[in-house]
Amino acid sequence: MSTIEAFRALHVPGDPLMLFNIWDAGSAKAVAGAGAKAIATGSYGVAEAQGFKDGETFSIEDALRNLERIVSVTDLPVTLDFESGYGERPAQVAASVQRARDAGAAGINMEDRMPGETALLPVAEAAERIGAAAASGLFVNARCDVYRGIDPADYSPALIEAVLERAEAYAKAGASGLFVPFLGDHPTIKEICKASPLPVNILWGKGRGTRAELAACGVARISYGHGPWAAAMDWLAGQAKAVFAGEVVPYAAN
Repeated sequence: MSTIEAFRALHVPGDPLMLFNIWDAGSAKAVAGAGAKAIATGSYGVAEAQGFKDGETFSIEDALRNLERIVSVTDLPVTLDFESGYGERPAQVAASVQRARDAGAAGINMEDRMPGETALLPVAEAAERIGAAAASGLFVNARCDVYRGIDPADYSPALIEAVLERAEAYAKAGASGLFVPFLGDHPTIKEICKASPLPVNILWGKGRGTRAELAACGVARISYGHGPWAAAMDWLAGQAKAVFAGEVVPYAAN
């Protein structure tokens, strides 16, 4: 079984794959050593760790070099947060994603909006770009940002229909998974998982529930996005403040 197929097999609705997102080779080694089944980058942490902002300001050359270093330290499947696909046109997306496969990726995440934009691409246009990425043979986790910036009080059946419309189009284009971030309402998650033609990935956050609760909703993948990077940086800043305040041994006990 290839690494790509092994990664694909980890996506089981009701038995979600846990992805604790990393940003470089060192963090990949730490997470792999903790018992991960696969490694996933988060574009926000990857960019910020190098002094860049999220939104493809971190060049594709830098992103692929970072990927190569990560792949070199683990035998686990590695999925790359590839933002909007690094290409203005589908043909450019296809070429960029093929480079990611050549660099050792087993999968990618790909957004359905362009860098820096808040509006989603029209369904057909987004599906064409996702299809170009899927031609690489990688596991393409199509990100659907319908719920981005939506208050839970404003959730409605129309939003579920919008997600499922995109899920159908992305599945037909060749996507392997559907990523619906910013969604924490369990009845909504359950309805989307039940109707989606693709295994569903949920972004964990406070109030999103336990793995068991999300598994019961039919979720196939739970990821943590930029959360691990942000927590690591908060810890680092806190420890540094303790040192500069005069503490000799600030590290928390293991």
